[in-house]
Amino acid sequence: MEPPPSPGPERLFDSHRLPGDGFLLLALLLYAPVGFCLLVLRVFLGIHVFLVSCALPDSVLRRFVVRTMCAVLGLVARQEDSGLRDHRVRVLISNHVTPFDHNIVNLLTSCSTPLLNSPPSFVCWSRGFMEMDGRGELVESLKRFCASTRLPPTPLLLFPEEEATNGREGLLRFSSWPFSIQDVVQPLTLRVQRPLVSVTVSDASWVSELLWSLFVPFTVYQVRWLRPVHRQLGEGSEEFSLRVQQLVAKELGQTGTQLTPADKAEHMKRQRHPRLRPQSAQSSFPPSPGPSPDVQLATLAQRVKEVLPHVPLGVIQRDLGMRKGRLIQDWLCRLDYH
Repeated sequence: MEPPPSPGPERLFDSHRLPGDGFLLLALLLYAPVGFCLLVLRVFLGIHVFLVSCALPDSVLRRFVVRTMCAVLGLVARQEDSGLRDHRVRVLISNHVTPFDHNIVNLLTSCSTPLLNSPPSFVCWSRGFMEMDGRGELVESLKRFCASTRLPPTPLLLFPEEEATNGREGLLRFSSWPFSIQDVVQPLTLRVQRPLVSVTVSDASWVSELLWSLFVPFTVYQVRWLRPVHRQLGEGSEEFSLRVQQLVAKELGQTGTQLTPADKAEHMKRQRHPRLRPQSAQSSFPPSPGPSPDVQLATLAQRVKEVLPHVPLGVIQRDLGMRKGRLIQDWLCRLDYH
């Protein structure tokens, strides 16, 4: 029996927040006045949660207090099989669903997550990310972080997908660089449930996601711990990442796909401009030959990723975004030459 086909990007990413079902849409309209009141109240409570999390040192007491206050905000964190958590493992691997996955896991266990696509700033720190200097040496910096002798040891929480999905159909292809840091990782699965509206939308900012989280009655984050996975003898980082991806996908009842963040970016462009092709066909001007600069940039980023698999795709896209025109063509020619 042949395995089912891998889901396409249209099944991994939600493009609409509101429900398509008429009954659910009516229920959302009736709930809206209550939701707006909750939103205003929770914004003020959220400021207190932020201040408390900054004032208290990282400890079991802090996680308990902040976790309780987050439940009042409608962000409920639950965990299963917590006995499988191995505190000696310094790298945690999770699927990615919302911009706040790292905050939720941090309510359950102490961990740090680097922000890949933005420079160090107050916003980076306030969102709970670890500030990293020198993006070109990200992997080496994380290796030094894991090798430090600080007590208690703080593990890294990494999301190899590098982009969030809707958490229902499948996983993006795991990048190999998180699996080059250490020879043992501990996977965990993350399920997110929310009534009335979609959990996440592909092109939404983290601010809008936060406001929707405060608007709805509740959002439940279910974390399930899996046993640590060791690198096999002679196993490369690419094979290691694929093995962990299939394990996480199996536990979630989903499919591990070969889609990448570049496929998500291309899917989002098609969603934003669904009528560009018919209009261009009716235009009296002939279309310009060759792909658009955005497509060239995504193609170049993916090809650079193949040459430098240890560099995160988001970092490559950010760096290449500063280069336009002939420089992109020059890089494409160089890659073709090699």
